[in-house]
Amino acid sequence: MVNCFKRSCLLSAILAGPLFITPAFADDNKMSEDLMTEKIGRAKSAAPASISDDATVIVDGKVVVKGSNGWTCLPDTFPGDGMPMCNDAVWMEMLDAMVNKKDFKATKIGISYMLQGDRGAGVSNSDPYHPEPKKAKDYVETGPHLMIIVPKEMLAGITDDPSSGGPYVMWKDTPYVHIMVPVAE
Repeated sequence: MVNCFKRSCLLSAILAGPLFITPAFADDNKMSEDLMTEKIGRAKSAAPASISDDATVIVDGKVVVKGSNGWTCLPDTFPGDGMPMCNDAVWMEMLDAMVNKKDFKATKIGISYMLQGDRGAGVSNSDPYHPEPKKAKDYVETGPHLMIIVPKEMLAGITDDPSSGGPYVMWKDTPYVHIMVPVAE
């Protein structure tokens, strides 16, 4: 697995990258049209078509599809992991804060879809910066799921145990706390 620093660098590039449409296959140094089409398809597979069809798609830090509904889909959560996600504006704000190690306080609900799950690319359930997440005592992988950001006071009574068989809290003692909601095995 790619170490946390490399992950943070790529996610930072994705989030801070230029937000303009770039012909990503315009020359030999860009990826092929077939590969771009595959990445766009993978990004959009993270959420229901009712969301992803009109979402912005960012690949390698560049907007390759300009959306109209406020959602942003990415073909990889972290570099090369193949785990797509689609995020609303609150989630994009939180990811930017996490990557840049800035404070974040949820004041409203935020939603992210990962309908392809994160099998093979999980994380520490308590530490978003764990240097070797697969070696973490609380390493977790989740199949298809939603992630929901809520103000911290709304988390009371939700377990942080991923093996509980239902929704659970991830990154509980961090500003990036959110609810993981498994939707399939």
